[in-house]
Amino acid sequence: MRIETRQSVNRLGLDDDLLDRVFAARGITEPAQLERGLSNLLSPADLPEIDQAAKRLADAVVEDQKILIVGDFDADGATSVALCLLALRAMGAKQVDFLVPNRFDYGYGLSPEIVQLAAAMEPRVIVTVDNGVASVDGVALANELGIDVVVTDHHLPGDVLPNAFALVNPNVGGSFGSKAMAGVGVAYYLLSWVRQALRQRQHFASRGIDEPNMAQYLDLVALGTVADVVPLDHNNRILVHQGLLRIQRGMTRPGIAALARVGKRDLTKLSASDMGFALGPRLNAAGRLQDMSVGIRCLVTDDPAEAGQLAAELDGLNQTRREIEQGMVADAEMILTQITPDPDEMGIAVYHESFHQGVVGIVAGRLREKFHRPAIVFADASEGSDELKGSARSIDGLNIRDLLDSIATKRPGMLLKFGGHAMAAGLSIKRVHLPRFQSAFDKAVRAAVTPDMLDAVLLTDGELAKEALNLDTVAKLANAGPWGSGFAEPTFAGEFTLVNQRVVGQDHLKLVFALQDQLIDAIAFRQPPLDGQPQRVRVVYKPALNDYGGQQTLQLMVEYIEAMS
Repeated sequence: MRIETRQSVNRLGLDDDLLDRVFAARGITEPAQLERGLSNLLSPADLPEIDQAAKRLADAVVEDQKILIVGDFDADGATSVALCLLALRAMGAKQVDFLVPNRFDYGYGLSPEIVQLAAAMEPRVIVTVDNGVASVDGVALANELGIDVVVTDHHLPGDVLPNAFALVNPNVGGSFGSKAMAGVGVAYYLLSWVRQALRQRQHFASRGIDEPNMAQYLDLVALGTVADVVPLDHNNRILVHQGLLRIQRGMTRPGIAALARVGKRDLTKLSASDMGFALGPRLNAAGRLQDMSVGIRCLVTDDPAEAGQLAAELDGLNQTRREIEQGMVADAEMILTQITPDPDEMGIAVYHESFHQGVVGIVAGRLREKFHRPAIVFADASEGSDELKGSARSIDGLNIRDLLDSIATKRPGMLLKFGGHAMAAGLSIKRVHLPRFQSAFDKAVRAAVTPDMLDAVLLTDGELAKEALNLDTVAKLANAGPWGSGFAEPTFAGEFTLVNQRVVGQDHLKLVFALQDQLIDAIAFRQPPLDGQPQRVRVVYKPALNDYGGQQTLQLMVEYIEAMS
């Protein structure tokens, strides 16, 4: 592991030197990029085909046509569906329902099979959220059946686009200034434009309906954006910040409040990190192991009691997911020792008949972290099937979706389907093709990466002065967020004397450091004890608040620790 300090070309000249260097190291070049008010959001007008999409949905609302929302089975998809249901109903839509494919039966996206299910519900309009840009055949069938399809998505497009009534995606043409929006962000922008279209038609006044304030849905937008781990560019930071403010002030959905409770998070202090590590995984667990409708119902309900029951069910599913994941990680690591004795292997691709397709993405991420190689984990598509479904996770600098595209181009027929982002993708192959795919994947990775890309580097914001190791710094950094993907939470490097270490839980390490005359508590997750009780250690950490027992103290969240010689 190589530890490096983030570099910045220009400082901003802020009054606070610590924040100045932190922001500059994240590419902020002017103070305007730190503004987090709603007035600083990009205009929806620059999103491709948003006018056509808004007009079609406004027609459906005014004419009481049935609208069917077809979502994805992750947290981004669930928040997108909930957002559409709540906002369209608030705008006066009398017939709006949803359908989320069961990932184990139908897979991802608006497939022809899903269109057949949807057609039985007799919608006039289908709206896809967090999917659809690759659903060429499904949209074609919907057109044949006389159902208009409005696609809202954020995934990267393939060579052929679906012939939808409208396709709203910041990554498909247009001049919209953020390519990083999550699916829920795209849906939010479209619904804002639908509200404007209805306002222009005097819809709200003529029906005696209160025009909905779109800001009330920003809690859902924030949760879906963080949970989907999209880069927090300026526009996304505004959406997440505004959503967090509403949550912290108690202006949130009962379901989000309930998810925070089962996750043992204080709603008044909820952070983007809490969304990513406590709320998002519990919501995702429904789609991974069961049916995302449980998560959607939790987000949509207005009844706190029902929200609590559904959140408890999601919490139980998440615990089961964690147990399955732990077993799969161990199995995957064992498989690697058996089938990849070559330590120079560049691309990891593993399969085992016991793997659960609902958590292959999480396991791929864990393998990527441990070995710092792009990783794909496969599971059976269904019992007795000859098809495998895989989830891929990449390393910085390697676009995994484009890499899969190159394999598909060079080896026609090997990949049944694929799609995704630069850092994460999904794919399907025939079981018989697994050995050939493993070889092709490793070869493609070898051709695409450089040695530097495969060398794990831990970026920090340098050292933190002893005088800054306090709760004031913790509060200052927390208030400067939100932090997340593409806008990393500040981490610092330092040398300490190790006073004490002990194992807590199953595999966590509770530590006490000394810095001159100051004793500092710390915790390292999934960290074995250091051998030989070393006296001096080098640590990468995040300063955090520990309010255990009602007493607020400083605690360092250790990202990396090593004994010094």
